[in-house]
Amino acid sequence: MAEKTENKAILERTYVVPIKRGLRHTPDYKKARKAVKIVLQFMAKHMRVENRDVKLIKMDKLVNHELWRRGIANPPNKIKLKAKKDSEGIVTVELFEIPKILHFKMDKEKRSRGPSVKTKKQPEEKTEQTAEEKKVVEEKKASTVEAGLQRQAQEAKSQKHQVGGSPMKRQTPVQRNIPKSK
Repeated sequence: MAEKTENKAILERTYVVPIKRGLRHTPDYKKARKAVKIVLQFMAKHMRVENRDVKLIKMDKLVNHELWRRGIANPPNKIKLKAKKDSEGIVTVELFEIPKILHFKMDKEKRSRGPSVKTKKQPEEKTEQTAEEKKVVEEKKASTVEAGLQRQAQEAKSQKHQVGGSPMKRQTPVQRNIPKSK
């Protein structure tokens, strides 16, 4: 049986990453993508990742949301991040403080997932219906069907008797042969 080893954080630091300087000569339609690359390169440099390999850096989903929040052409000028390096050399990057806007989105995601612990629903006991109740239910179904059929018949009748003019005849100019005078 393989034992799980926990990766403890060797290094933990807080950085303010300057993004504006790197975006100076970047076209608008590439700025947010370039901002992500700038953050990864900055972390690789300052957290002393081997060979500055960007693949060893894991960026949190909220960091990506923060970089892309204002659109592709307008990323933030700087961003404050918290970086943790574990014993295997993998760096995880998180937001230092979560903005209020993202708090709302996180709460919404939690609510959409539902409760974390699923409880088994107990089957509800079915009460037996009396013959009278069954008749009432059947009569309601029959009356709704009848009402629908009557409504369809009325609509068909009203469409049939609508006053509609005949379509206008298209008048094309008549070309007449006029004899040429000699």
